[in-house]
Amino acid sequence: MSNETSQPETSQLKVAVIGAGRMGADHISRLEHKITGASVAAVVDIDLARASAAAESVGARALATLGEALALPEVNAVLIATPGFLHEEALLEALAHDLPILCEKPLTPDAASAWRVVQAEVALGRKRIQVGFMRQFDAGYQKLKRIIAEGEKGQLLMLHCAHRNPDTLPDFTESMLITDSVVHEFDAIRFLSDEEIASVQVRRGRGTSLAPEGIDDPQQVLIETESGLLADVEIFVNARYGYEVATQAVFENGTVNIGLGEVTPSFIERFGDAYDVEVQRWVDAARRGEIGGPSAWDGYATAACCEAGVAAQHSSGPVRVELADKPELYR
Repeated sequence: MSNETSQPETSQLKVAVIGAGRMGADHISRLEHKITGASVAAVVDIDLARASAAAESVGARALATLGEALALPEVNAVLIATPGFLHEEALLEALAHDLPILCEKPLTPDAASAWRVVQAEVALGRKRIQVGFMRQFDAGYQKLKRIIAEGEKGQLLMLHCAHRNPDTLPDFTESMLITDSVVHEFDAIRFLSDEEIASVQVRRGRGTSLAPEGIDDPQQVLIETESGLLADVEIFVNARYGYEVATQAVFENGTVNIGLGEVTPSFIERFGDAYDVEVQRWVDAARRGEIGGPSAWDGYATAACCEAGVAAQHSSGPVRVELADKPELYR
């Protein structure tokens, strides 16, 4: 069966942004000032005062529920930027209205709920969900993807990744080392290798004295893909000196580095351009009735990787990633 169903092109996306926190506010500003072919029609947040403040800046409606936004005749797209545990309900509601969706990572917090979303999209018969893994749109990762595909340095042998945050929020838990941070490396490794991840192992060693009580930081995550490509991730979320994300690809005939020594205050400065490209690609594709980036399957697969990673934090050896059969829609 075809992966896409022909749709008439939409002249303009009128987007309901769900969530007016830091990420939602950033996307509202982006849609208003940097993106062509779209505008913000509604801002939804359970905190109506926060929704009103964000909506006022772009002349949009402020609402407390997604249902209210979907009832507006002008709304024809949804951008979800709420905490992950709220995603499933919003995704299913937007899918029921057959609208294009950009959902910030994670698709949902666990593989079971992500699979329910996948099944709902399969039942719809076309891909409507794009998941917000912005690294796929970063210029460095795009260049590395081309180098791997062209084979100019020979076969890719290993990936060495570092993910360093300056600090953590007060409610940060040890499992969030995996689910909030290494989730990006899971996606990047799948993107660069064009393979599913087969197993995950976590090693603990000497930790920083600056980590909150109860969190071993940093940790080393060892990853193997289906074909045996090895990758390792240093996840260090209390690095203090700034935000740094780096990847070194080791080939038969050389190495390629991304982001090494590129330190910013936070992820927004490091990946701001990638977010701009990501949202523009989503808008352009959505107007054609398509998606322009990672799919619901990618969101499900990374959720399964995160489950294996969290289990591996409490295991002495590798934990296998368990995936359902990939539906034809995503092949």
